[in-house]
Amino acid sequence: MSEKPASVHDAPMQSSLLPDEAPEAAVLAASSALHGTPGHRDELRGFLTGSPGAAGPLDLAPVWERFFNANGTAGWLDLAARLARVQRRVREDGATYNVYAEGGDSARSWPLELLPLLITPQEWTRIEAGVKQRARLLDAVLSDIYGEQDLLHDGFLPPSLVLAHPQYLRPMHGVKPAGGRWLQMVAFDLARRPDGQWRVVGHRSQAPSGLGYLLENRLIIGQQFPEAFRELKVQRVASAFRALMDGLLRVSPGGERSRVALLTPGPRNETYFEHVFLARYLGVTLVEGSDLTVRHQKVYLKTLHGLERVHVLLRRVDDEWLDPLELRGDSALGVPGLVQAVRAGEVVVANAPGAGVLESPGLSAFWPGVARRVLDEELLLPAHTSWWCGEASVWAANRRKLREFVIVPTFSPSAVTKSFAPVMASELDAEALRQWEARIDADPAAHTLMAPARPSELPVWRAGRLEPRPVVVRVYAMSDGEGGWCVLPGGLTRVANRRDADGQGSGGTDAYLSMQSGSASTDTWVLTEGKVDATTLLPRPLEPAELADWRRVITSRAAENLFWLGRYTERAENSVRLARLTLEALPAGSTGVLQVMHALLVRHGMIPAVVPLPAHPSGQAARVFERTLIHAMGDPRAGASVAFNLQALRGCAEALRERLSTEHWGLIKHLSELFSRQLTAIEAREGHEPLSDVLGVLNQAALHLAAITGAQTDRMTRDDGWRLLSVARQIERLDMLANALATGIKAGLADTDDGFALLLGLFDSTITYRAQFQARREVPPLLHLVVLDTDNPRSLAWVARTLRERLRKLSRHDPVWADQIVRVLPRPEDWSLETLSTRDADGRYTALLDALQTCCTSVLGLSNEISRHLFSHVGPADRTVWQ
Repeated sequence: MSEKPASVHDAPMQSSLLPDEAPEAAVLAASSALHGTPGHRDELRGFLTGSPGAAGPLDLAPVWERFFNANGTAGWLDLAARLARVQRRVREDGATYNVYAEGGDSARSWPLELLPLLITPQEWTRIEAGVKQRARLLDAVLSDIYGEQDLLHDGFLPPSLVLAHPQYLRPMHGVKPAGGRWLQMVAFDLARRPDGQWRVVGHRSQAPSGLGYLLENRLIIGQQFPEAFRELKVQRVASAFRALMDGLLRVSPGGERSRVALLTPGPRNETYFEHVFLARYLGVTLVEGSDLTVRHQKVYLKTLHGLERVHVLLRRVDDEWLDPLELRGDSALGVPGLVQAVRAGEVVVANAPGAGVLESPGLSAFWPGVARRVLDEELLLPAHTSWWCGEASVWAANRRKLREFVIVPTFSPSAVTKSFAPVMASELDAEALRQWEARIDADPAAHTLMAPARPSELPVWRAGRLEPRPVVVRVYAMSDGEGGWCVLPGGLTRVANRRDADGQGSGGTDAYLSMQSGSASTDTWVLTEGKVDATTLLPRPLEPAELADWRRVITSRAAENLFWLGRYTERAENSVRLARLTLEALPAGSTGVLQVMHALLVRHGMIPAVVPLPAHPSGQAARVFERTLIHAMGDPRAGASVAFNLQALRGCAEALRERLSTEHWGLIKHLSELFSRQLTAIEAREGHEPLSDVLGVLNQAALHLAAITGAQTDRMTRDDGWRLLSVARQIERLDMLANALATGIKAGLADTDDGFALLLGLFDSTITYRAQFQARREVPPLLHLVVLDTDNPRSLAWVARTLRERLRKLSRHDPVWADQIVRVLPRPEDWSLETLSTRDADGRYTALLDALQTCCTSVLGLSNEISRHLFSHVGPADRTVWQ
C-alpha cells in the first residue's frame, strides 16, 4: 500500500489557518488521498493508477473537484463528524444485514461509507441505454426458453447449460405470465474497467435485492452533503419506483385496484430490513408464505377479518422455494398452488418463477450472439470476459491458462448440482492447481472461468485520509408494463472492505464485494445537466367514498404477532415487578410475604418449584434463594424468566418491523440486549453481588418497559391490530392480578402492614391508595381501588371493561361471536363491595376468592378462543369448554 504523498498541504487540519488562508477543499482532499492500486482506475483522480500521464498528486477528476468545493473547507474538516453521524443514523434506523457466516441469525448494522459514487451525465447516458437493452434481451430470452425454445434448437444457447440449471423450472414451460412479461425488474452489477468503460460483471433476474438499502443510503448520505447534492444536480430516484408500481398495475388482472404484496422469506433472511423498508416506501403489504393461500387458482391474503385477494406479488423468495406443490416440496417459504395461479394468469409474480436460470455466469459469453439473433442489435454494454467449460473446445483452449482466471460455479447449489466459493487460480500452488484441473475435467459444465475484473477504486474516509477501495454498482431496470424500461438513476454501490494487494481484483463480484464477506455500501449519485426529476411516489388521489371504508390490512400472521407482542410486553412487566418486589422483601420480609412471593414466582415459572422458601431472611438458605432467583431471571432458556420474556418480545417485534416505529423497535431491541448484558456482568463478579446492583438493573428494565408500553399506547394507530395487542395485554393483566390478589388474600396479607403494602405493590397502586385513603390499612378501600375502581387502569374492573369494549370493536364484523365471548367475561364493576369484603364463618373471603377464580378461568378460555377464531380461520368448535 502506498504511503500518503509528502506535500505542503499535509497539514490541512491545523486550526491556525485563517478562513481566507485555507486552501480549497478539493486541494485538501487531493493532498490527503492515498495513491490507488496499480492496474485499477482511480475514481477520485479519473485516471488509471500507474499509467503514463496519470493525474498528479494534487489533481482530482472534475466531478470530484466540484463535489469537495461545493462542501467547502468547513465540510472537509467535518468529514469525521459526518461519518459518525452516518453510523449513528444507521443504528437509529435499525438498518441491519444478517450475516449467515456469523451463525445464521447474527444481525450487524448496515455498513455504509460516507462518500458517494459520482456518475456524470455522459457516463449515465451510456449506462442507461445499455441496461435497457439488456433488460429487453433477458425478458425475450425467458419468453423463448419457456416457450418455443428457438434459441436452444438453433444453437444460440447450449441446452445442457439452460435445461440442467436447477432454476430452470419445468412446470413453467408453456406458461404465459399475466401481461406477457416475465421480468418486471432486473439488476445489473457494473464495474468500471481500467480503460474507463463500464462493463457488466453479473446480473440478478429472479429476485433482485438491494432497493431498500439503496433508499436508506440515499436518505442518509444525501443529508450529509446537502450543498453538493444541490449544486451537482443529483437525479432523484422516485420516478423509477413510480414506473415499477405503474407497470405492475398495468399487467395485473386486478388493474388499478390491485392489491400488491411483497413476499419475504421472513426476519431471518439476510436482507429482511430492506424488505420492511421497501414495503413501507412502496405502500404495499409485507407478507410471508404462510400469510397466503390459493383458492380456485387465485391468491388470497389471510387477514384478521378473512381472506382478501392478492393480484401482484413482488417476491424476495428464490425460485425453487416458491411453491412446495410443484417445486421444492420441503419449502416452508412459498405458497402451495402459486405456480398454478401464475399459469392461470390470476396473479403477477415479479419476477416470474424460473427467472433465476439467467443468472448463471456460464451464459455470459453467449449474450452477444443471442442479442444479434433476438434484437438484431450489438450489445451496447459489454460483459466481463468469461468462458463456460461445458464446451470441450473452450476448456481445452483455456486449460493451460487456468492461472489467469477466477474459477466460479456455473450453477447454484441444488440436489443435482454443487456449488463452491469462487477461487482465484493465481493464488493456488502447483498441487492445488492440478487438483482444480482434475475437478474441472470430471465435471466441466459445472465450472466457468472469468477474467479478473480489476474494478475501479472509490475513496473512503479513514482516520483523516482518503483510501481507495474497489467498487461495483448494481443498477436496476423497471418494466413500465407497456414494453418499455425505466432505469433507476442511481444504484447500490458495494465497496470492498480491503484493498487488493496484487492489483488483480476478482472476476466474480460475489467473491470480492459480497455483503456477506463484510463489504460495505454507499450511495450512488447520478448527475444531470437538465432539470432534476420531481416525480413522487404518491398514488392517485382517493375518492371520499373510498376513504369511508379505508382500513389497514392486518394479516393473520401479523395479528398473531401483535397478540403475542401484547402478551409478552405484559409478561415482561409482571416478571420484572415480581422479581423486584421479591428481592426488596428478602432482607426483612415477613414469612407470609415471602410465602406469597414464592408461590407467585413458582406459578409464573420464574423459579423451579423445588427451590425452597428460606426459613429466615438472613440465613444461608435466603442467600441461595436470592442467587437462584437472580440466575433464573437472566436465563433466556427458562420459559418464563425476565430474559426469556424480553427475548420473546423482541422476536414478535422483529416479525412486525413494518408496523412498528423505529423508536418502538429500538427500545425493545435495546432492552433485550441491555438486560442480559448487565445481569451477566453482575453474576460474573467474584463473591457476593450487591443486591442494589441487581435492583438497579430491574429498575432500568421497568423504565424501558414503561417507555415501550407508552409507545404502544400513544404511538400506534388505533386499528384492529392495536386493539388485538391491547386485548392481549388485558388478558395477561387480568389473569396475573386476579391470581395475585387471591393468593395474597388467602395468605392473610391484608391483615399485616408489609402484606398490605405488597398487595398494593403488585397492583402498582401504592401512590394512588395513599393519595385517596392516607394511612388506612382496611380491606374495603383496598378492594374498592384494586377491584372496583374503573378509573384505576390496574383494577380488575377497568381491565375487564376495557377487554370487553376492545373485543367488541375488534369483532364488529362478527357480532354474534363477539357477543358470545363477551357474555361470559366477568364484570367486576357490578360486584358488591360489601359482599366481597365479608368473611364467612371460617374467616375466609369466599365470595371474593370465587369471583377472582372466575376471572382467571374466563381469560384462559378467551385466549384459546381468540387463537382459534382469528388466527386459524377454522369453523366453530363443537363446544367451547371455557363457558
